[in-house]
Amino acid sequence: MGIGDDAALINTRPNQQLVVASDTLVEGVHFPSTATGKQIATRALCVNLSDMAAMGAQPRWFTLALTLPKDKANSLWLADFSAGIAEIAQQFDIALVGGDTTSGPLTVSMTLLGEAPSGESLQRAGAAVGDTVFITGTLGDGAAGLKLVSTINGKNSDSDRLLQRFYAPHPQVEIGLQLRAIASACIDISDGLIADLGHICQSSNVAATIYTEQLPIAADVRDIASDNGLNWALFGGDDYQLCFTVSADKLDKVEQLIDCGELTASKIGTINTADDSDNLVTVLDRDNNPVAVNKQGYDHFG
Repeated sequence: MGIGDDAALINTRPNQQLVVASDTLVEGVHFPSTATGKQIATRALCVNLSDMAAMGAQPRWFTLALTLPKDKANSLWLADFSAGIAEIAQQFDIALVGGDTTSGPLTVSMTLLGEAPSGESLQRAGAAVGDTVFITGTLGDGAAGLKLVSTINGKNSDSDRLLQRFYAPHPQVEIGLQLRAIASACIDISDGLIADLGHICQSSNVAATIYTEQLPIAADVRDIASDNGLNWALFGGDDYQLCFTVSADKLDKVEQLIDCGELTASKIGTINTADDSDNLVTVLDRDNNPVAVNKQGYDHFG
């Protein structure tokens, strides 16, 4: 039972785990004040769906808590917002089952509920020494898109793709499901590659080495970045791609899937033994020289 009572009732199947994740987006922090209702809605739901992908879960239902300022509490804005919600919900076959609406600064909070077979969900813990590190898609798109939406009249030949990547990042749900039987650990890239791979390392009690020459960075990102896109790829965040590790005995299977086009992913590094330093992720350039890592990604309270 969904909307209409004080809470939703959900019957899950035997031998299934309920997977629950929540995210909040705030105007001026996670999206600009110039964003349309549809852009805000698609971004909010896609960002939340990315957490389901990172867990290898099949998304099923979601709730929405919407805080609205008075200037947006009208039928035109709400229709635009609702259209964005409906578009993504239909695309991923998920149902809105409840929530709340209140007055205040524009804030969108969602809770996603999904399912995964018991014991098969992906987690951050599980990476082991000798594993290989992979990333889906390309890195730096989210940060490049943010630069465009933050720049008055910002425009380049490929800005439509980057704006789409910012306002409607494609959650890697299908790949997450595919990785259940393959990945030893997994996380989605929301706060930046260094920060999020660091979470895997911390949870797994390991360290990682990644190579700048192996980072997948799109041509349009390289074109508008001052450093060939490296800073955005390492620290930018908002890519909502999956970073995952694979043990040696499953490496051939992953590479076969990549070679035949069934998995879009790039090998970017290895998992190593953790030492006593606080630097969990080492970055090496094309000559195997260390790249200075002087920040750790997005800081919500920085």
